Amino acid sequence: MVEIKKGQHGNEVIVEENPLSKWLFTNTKSAWIWLILRLYIGYTWFTSGIGKVTNDAWTGENAGMALEGYMMGVMSLAEEGGVAGWYAWFLETVVIPNAAVFSYLVAWGEVLVGLGLIVGFLTGISAFFGALMNMSFLLAGTVSSNPIMLIIAMLLILAWKVAGWYGVDRWALPALGTPWRVRRKGE
Repeated sequence: MVEIKKGQHGNEVIVEENPLSKWLFTNTKSAWIWLILRLYIGYTWFTSGIGKVTNDAWTGENAGMALEGYMMGVMSLAEEGGVAGWYAWFLETVVIPNAAVFSYLVAWGEVLVGLGLIVGFLTGISAFFGALMNMSFLLAGTVSSNPIMLIIAMLLILAWKVAGWYGVDRWALPALGTPWRVRRKGE
């Protein structure tokens, strides 16, 4: 349904949400779908991050070694045209010289994104940072499970209002000002 409202500066056209999107992204009855997807990628991020946080080459005395080794492999792909030039430049001038810092960011970022998704706390924000990491890994030439995780993360971002219903967001989002309301029969 298209609704035309008289606005301050003329007419505004309001395009209503289609029934499927409205149900998926705004109705708490769809929350079980998001719970399954949240737990899947949350567990994947968390276990991957814990593996890095407990690895000396990521966050210990030798922090940055693992990331720097990985980046050297990425740079060899870049020479063959397998990585976008601008991204290769970013890796070479920003990431590799600061490999230890980025190593901690990746390892703890994976843990925190995983925890956020598992417990359903700030689900949309957690999914956004997961998608950002997935995109970074894809730009670096690592396919693996990244495309699937990126798609799930994008869906969780779209469903942010209900994706954490079975989680901490059920209480956190209203406390932060999300305007939830109970729809009465007949509305």
